[in-house]
Amino acid sequence: MSKLSDLRKSALRKGAGPSGGSVFTNWAGNQTSTPLSIQRPTTEDELASIVRDAAERGRTVKAVGAGHSFTGIAMTNGILLDLSGFDKVLSVDGNQVTVQAGIRLHALAEHLAAHGLALPNLGDIDVQSVAGAISTGTHGTGLAFHAIAAAVVGLRVVDGEGNLHDLVGEDLRIGKVGLGAAGMISTVTLECVPAFWMHAREKGMGIDHVVSVFDDWCETEDHAEFFWIPNTGAALTKRNTRLDTGPAETKGLKRTLRRLETELTENVGFGAVCRVGRVRPDLVPKVSKILSMGSSERDYVAPSWEVFATPRRVRFVEMEYGVPREVWKSAFREVQALLGTIDVPVFFPIEVRAIGGDDAAMSMASGRDSVFIAVHQYKGMEYERYFRGVESIMKRYDGRPHWGKMHFRNAENLAPAYPDFDRFLDLVKRLDAPGTFQNPYLDRVLGNR
Repeated sequence: MSKLSDLRKSALRKGAGPSGGSVFTNWAGNQTSTPLSIQRPTTEDELASIVRDAAERGRTVKAVGAGHSFTGIAMTNGILLDLSGFDKVLSVDGNQVTVQAGIRLHALAEHLAAHGLALPNLGDIDVQSVAGAISTGTHGTGLAFHAIAAAVVGLRVVDGEGNLHDLVGEDLRIGKVGLGAAGMISTVTLECVPAFWMHAREKGMGIDHVVSVFDDWCETEDHAEFFWIPNTGAALTKRNTRLDTGPAETKGLKRTLRRLETELTENVGFGAVCRVGRVRPDLVPKVSKILSMGSSERDYVAPSWEVFATPRRVRFVEMEYGVPREVWKSAFREVQALLGTIDVPVFFPIEVRAIGGDDAAMSMASGRDSVFIAVHQYKGMEYERYFRGVESIMKRYDGRPHWGKMHFRNAENLAPAYPDFDRFLDLVKRLDAPGTFQNPYLDRVLGNR
């Protein structure tokens, strides 16, 4: 299927703002802002100049990549930067690749493949810009592997006055997951790995069995995750094994049929049952049963980036929390129990995956191996009672929310969860003294800076 999916098409509606300007709406449709203007830099000089001019005028600036964050992290009523044209690969030096901030992960993966390289890990969506992915702590799976930001070995940012800085040493460690607060990212240098393939195995199993063996899978499989279908005893499991080489032929009918099957089952078919569930909440148990019967067993080998990511055309809102690995099972069981106590129809699968700990100050996996539990609700359906209930569980288990996904936390209760929280604030103050990159979301999660 074409990569020109509507997943990448956040909305810029002309003439819809209070002064006839543009309105920006994110992919999920749950965040909207009315910027004074939208700028589209294509060079670093243009990027710095826009920030410098805004700072002199006392205006705020935010950058947007794919608009796939569910929070207001990129929203602004000041100057909005559309980085879709700031997306070049600047250099390839051995395994190190330097790119502009706006390049999308899927485009980067294709460029890397042409050089015999790959990102060490990817999430299950690859439409985000590289800057957006690392700034929000976006991650994939695998205890032996890490979030995307762990591959960052160089970062050039524009500060709140329009000056350029190369982050190195402790500043790089503290600022690589920067939330859009620790400077405006210009270029990113990534430590890549030789291109690899993956043997993908997808299979439906009973949820109780999956929960009992998931810790073993995390130890023995390169990448493992599962999706529990609420109101049922069924789960879809995914286990991927990394390979140095793959089939000589990677295109052709088999590949096309596999992509068509994914499109029909995970987008067309899934979207249809979601629409039924939204219109007729009383049918949710039957919808869930249909979903549990709809997954087919699949076994195939493909390049890593094709296995990691799947097109997502069914719109939803999402909350995701990372908890210490040793407590994930209790947290998950409480989420299961929660669904029986709230009068909210839920049929969207709940995703569970593990990732290795890293040293990035504001990474959700900073300093600990983590299991992430993600809950979703179909667009247009009630979600707040559900998400607040899940969040109350996750807080009890020392959970950390994904910065780009919905949560209700603030600086007061987030600071204790991050040992380097104050050091991050110090870096933010140094890189954005005038507050050029502030917005309401950052004010909430970082407090009075």
